[in-house]
Amino acid sequence: MRLVLVGPPGAGKGTQAQYIASNLSIPKISTGDIFRANVSGGTELGKLAKTFMDRGDLVPDEVTIAMVRDRLSEPDAQDGFLLDGFPRNVAQAEILRDMLKDWGQALDLVLELVVDDDEVVRRLAGRRTCSQCGRIWHVDFDDKKDDRCDACGGVLFQRDDDKEETVRHRLEVYQEQTAPLVSYYAEEGVLVGVDATGPVEEVTRRAMEAIRPFMG
Repeated sequence: MRLVLVGPPGAGKGTQAQYIASNLSIPKISTGDIFRANVSGGTELGKLAKTFMDRGDLVPDEVTIAMVRDRLSEPDAQDGFLLDGFPRNVAQAEILRDMLKDWGQALDLVLELVVDDDEVVRRLAGRRTCSQCGRIWHVDFDDKKDDRCDACGGVLFQRDDDKEETVRHRLEVYQEQTAPLVSYYAEEGVLVGVDATGPVEEVTRRAMEAIRPFMG
């Protein structure tokens, strides 16, 4: 099955992508993971991507597309994949369609995780990252009363891209550039929306129910 996951930042795409891909026995292909690996590794691509990510802007199309093309051409993606973080706009969606068409393939489904802006801000602006082990905690969900990691004792900090003003900007960018994907894929007849609020397990259950009719 060839599947794309869309939704605003903070909708839980990364978490749901992992569970859904595992349930479907297909690789999860996340541009976010690729970008973060390059940033932490200090590569030239990582340095370039970080300048955009820190502002809450999108990494340029040509960089993203080259990454995705290479990844989709690998052997484990030939029988199906789940794309998380790509395409981010209609132009990328058209490139993906043409790319797959060249390979005699097409998308089976686009799953939209639906969540409102205030919930996104609560989820992302409440995150704190451990400066020592990198574990992420949440001031509400983990009932954190101090600024220390419960796992290793490291100092917790708020990443620049988790600050409320940056989150709000990321949501504006999403509405301007990525939200039109919903209309595009709805017209293509492959879009299904899923309520992404509530416990992770419940959202996964809803997602799998939505996917089931499209499975061969």
